[in-house]
Amino acid sequence: MQKNLILLCFLIITPSAVFAQQTDRQAENSVLVYTLKQVVDIARQQSPDVLYARHSFRSSYWNYCYYKANYLPSLSFGSTPNFNHSINAITLPDGTSQYIQQNQLITDASFSINQNLPFTGGSLFVQTNLQRLDILNDKTYSYKSTPVVVGYNQSLFGHNQLKWDKKIEPLRFEEAKRNYVETLELIAAKAITKFFNLARAQTDLEISRTNYANADTLYAFAQGRYNIGTITENEMLQLEINKLTEESNQLNAQLNVDDCMEDLRSFLGITTSLPILLTVGDDIPLAFVNMDKALQYAIENSTEVVYMQRRKLESESNVANARANAGLKVDLYAQFGLAQTGRDLEIAYRNPLNQQYVELGIRLPILDWGRGKGQVQVAKSNRDMVHAQMDQDRNTFEMNVMKTVKQFNLQTNQLKVAVKADYTAGRRSDVARKLYLLGKSSILDLNASITDKDAAKRNYISTLSNYWTLYFTLRSITLFDFEKNIPITEDYQLLIK
Repeated sequence: MQKNLILLCFLIITPSAVFAQQTDRQAENSVLVYTLKQVVDIARQQSPDVLYARHSFRSSYWNYCYYKANYLPSLSFGSTPNFNHSINAITLPDGTSQYIQQNQLITDASFSINQNLPFTGGSLFVQTNLQRLDILNDKTYSYKSTPVVVGYNQSLFGHNQLKWDKKIEPLRFEEAKRNYVETLELIAAKAITKFFNLARAQTDLEISRTNYANADTLYAFAQGRYNIGTITENEMLQLEINKLTEESNQLNAQLNVDDCMEDLRSFLGITTSLPILLTVGDDIPLAFVNMDKALQYAIENSTEVVYMQRRKLESESNVANARANAGLKVDLYAQFGLAQTGRDLEIAYRNPLNQQYVELGIRLPILDWGRGKGQVQVAKSNRDMVHAQMDQDRNTFEMNVMKTVKQFNLQTNQLKVAVKADYTAGRRSDVARKLYLLGKSSILDLNASITDKDAAKRNYISTLSNYWTLYFTLRSITLFDFEKNIPITEDYQLLIK
């Protein structure tokens, strides 16, 4: 009898270890085994979320390149050849008009260098042009050359968008860079959530399998004890119910594992259909974060701070634009150069003549029923609203940073408690099974110990999940690696290749 009890105790205590050994052997052949770090690395490299983030950054990069190109000289070629064979009204030298049939071909070519001037908002250009006129009926031709023309285009008292872009666009690109790094950290946090969803489901499956094996063994043992009259029928039926419950839990846990596994597989962009087995480590890289330093790094590195600065500048730009549209507008266009004509190309470039052209356009609202003033006041109200909102968002952001730091520091202690509780509850469950087999404990005590053991294991997994989620959330809002004590950045040149 004593040998049988020892054998039963061995079978009850060791099924989880046997299952783990079997799982390890299967993993070597047909299972993808991932650690937490591997899942995070895969998510950062090939998940659909990170691919979207890369394309978003590239779009911001090319927008920034377009902005910078506005301040550099540009060279362009132009040509507008046209063929005219039609009857048109032509003004004669005496001032009268007469319908004359025209049959002519005009070809031209021009090169132009343009340069925007951000300090004035105007545009300076230098141009050279050559035009040829062919009279097809007479088979004659002539040339008109413009060796050089210097021109300037300026909107006086207007909105200087180039000046404002020089303030806003660098902030927008800096925001895009920080947003990409922040997105990687948030992707890591999302990967953590999906990792522990599957880890929790696999833990539940392992618990249900262990509990079912134990319940099945205890039920078989109880039948023998019931036959010799050492336990009541009620106690034996309770053990049978436990067995059936654990069998149902095992089926439900397997379904949950399958769902969580497919969710993780889809998030990571894994195309293979091999099962995934997760390895949950208990090591943590960081135990405490200084509140003041975290707040300092968040203000220096966070995307939110740059976003607030950009929004304020954009609101100021809108006010300047409204004022420019409501007041006096003067458009100046001037060009100075040389020109000549001739039947031969050489003559067309000989002794060129001066030419000047100046155009001044003036618009002054006299009666607009307050429309211009209203636009200015609307822009000012929106600016004040944006400033107030950004100040409030700044306070909310700082409070969120401090809250996250507090939760993270507290989570470290909670994790220590969860580890100890898991170990203690496991020992208590083992002792309760042994005592029950020896007849020194009731079925209620056994069930209570199993419930506490399962709850402690699940609580440990949840606490570990919360720790890692807070860890990467803290990295995302500070863009700082507290473990290595360096800012978090990326090689942005690799992203645009």
